[in-house]
Amino acid sequence: MATNVLMEALSPTMEEGRLVEWKKQEGEAVAAGDVLAEVETDKAVMDLVARASGVMLKHLVPAGTTLAVGKTVGVIGKVGEEVAVPAVETRSAAPAAAPPPASVPAKAPLATVPPAPNAPPVASSPAPAVAADGTAGRIKASPLAKKIAADRGLNLAGIHGSGPEGRVVARDLDQAAASAAPPATTSRSAVAETASFTDVPLSLLRKTIAKRLAQSIGPVPTFYLTSEIDMERVWEAREALNTASANEKSESGKPSKISINDIVIKAVAAALRQHPACNAWWQEDRIRYWADVHVSMAVAIEDGLITPVIRHADQKSLREISAESRELAGRARERRLAPEEYTGGTFSVSNLGMFEIDQFTAVINPPEAGILAVGGTVQKPVVVDGQVVVRRRMRVTLSCDHRIIDGATGAAFLKTLKLMLENPLALVW
Repeated sequence: MATNVLMEALSPTMEEGRLVEWKKQEGEAVAAGDVLAEVETDKAVMDLVARASGVMLKHLVPAGTTLAVGKTVGVIGKVGEEVAVPAVETRSAAPAAAPPPASVPAKAPLATVPPAPNAPPVASSPAPAVAADGTAGRIKASPLAKKIAADRGLNLAGIHGSGPEGRVVARDLDQAAASAAPPATTSRSAVAETASFTDVPLSLLRKTIAKRLAQSIGPVPTFYLTSEIDMERVWEAREALNTASANEKSESGKPSKISINDIVIKAVAAALRQHPACNAWWQEDRIRYWADVHVSMAVAIEDGLITPVIRHADQKSLREISAESRELAGRARERRLAPEEYTGGTFSVSNLGMFEIDQFTAVINPPEAGILAVGGTVQKPVVVDGQVVVRRRMRVTLSCDHRIIDGATGAAFLKTLKLMLENPLALVW
């Protein structure tokens, strides 16, 4: 008897998935546990595996299709077995552009019209993918880039990829669009009449982010506490540690270096151990205080944000935190994290210092009680012992869920964090 292949819930928050690529083609033998397809969830790209053995009789949806959890995507059975094809409700097609009203003048030729800033290049006829040696081969591109290219009718073969191992990512499509745009030659009024734009459907990740933010910013009564920390000693300690380990290599073969963010995560974990009231979840009818410290770190990825979790961060050395954070961030950008690697955090850290942001406020990730927003470390004149000197300073802002954390509680946590970062030896005791 034939077995339906269902779109499974591959993550705790997944409501729908996009079938990125079929790994088993129609007619191929399938064993239980084999990977049938790659599926983009709300957080990562994961494998959809076979729950039965037989032959891949039918693909009910093509690659690129988005549909709800529980819907049938294919059928496995015996050779020659008849397949009853169920109706499949998909979300893959973008709404067609409506024709202009009769009263609107026809558009001018594209060659004389400056496109909008993000307008795509004019699509050419699809060409076969060509590998570096001149033979036909598979183009490396992220799932989002493939989707945008399909929506815009672009050929990825002619686009240079800036991602890992030459992978084409979404920003490459934008750059290609910008380079293909003709110079402006018409007046503002002409542009208004003929301006073009591109609607890109929401990715599953962006949908989830939007839903989570609506759950946080509205219902969660949030207040903010900001503190400026002297980072001179941390900076010196980091330089000394990295100099001492300059000849050591990580498993990836690259030099193992400790970042300011690694030290902040370590200090946050140690401070949470002393202030368990901040290491908590809101559970509607109760507050859950965690005995373990699992620090989520915000990682910017293509088309969104994800928070890999460093578990038991308070029990790990700086070197362990550095190696784990680098490895998790790398796989997060590749959309290859398992659900257990980005869920279950008890407190979050978001760092925008590398973008030269001095100070910002971060949105709490429910059900967590707080998140620390970390700005850049900059040199500035300050008064020390009555003298004006130049010191490295860093601003941090703690966003607090007032249902769990009171003002004094949050202030005490920040005071401890400040003490640890201004006296980094406290982190090794």
